[in-house]
Amino acid sequence: MEAGLVIAGAVTADLRIARARAAIASVCDPEIPVLTLDDLGVIREVAIAADGEIEVAITPTYSGCPAMGAMALDLQAALASAGFPKARIRNVLSPAWTTDWMTARGREKLAAYGIAPPAARASRRALFGEDNPLACPRCGSTKTVKVSEFGSTACKAHWRCESCLEPFDAFKCI
Repeated sequence: MEAGLVIAGAVTADLRIARARAAIASVCDPEIPVLTLDDLGVIREVAIAADGEIEVAITPTYSGCPAMGAMALDLQAALASAGFPKARIRNVLSPAWTTDWMTARGREKLAAYGIAPPAARASRRALFGEDNPLACPRCGSTKTVKVSEFGSTACKAHWRCESCLEPFDAFKCI
């Protein structure tokens, strides 16, 4: 009899977590609205805390990310709408976020939006300032140059395509 209760409790917990995950699946990044927080890879964990409430752990793309407050509010609103009014959002700084956590779907969405996505794996060259050529998200040319290390947000750099002459942002490889 006790085993049945434990299994039922685990199923209920799993269903609550699945419902919470479904509720936050469409929450978008406030700075790049074509990406969900899942696409970006900042959702670390969805769990049930010791007090029985849903808790979502998120990691900022960098420690000073100004969008974290907006992300937390958007997640809380989505969870409240799904029946989790006391859900909590917890920031997790270690291990640090990396562009390797972005989904392939997220990289495709960035390119379609006009932002060059980061390489699929963070490269040592990029970490030390030796930029590999980036493909222009508009024309696909790799004849591109970095204009500035700082783009429209701190997680992007500003580039220019020498083929189509269009400027574009590139998501920094971290």
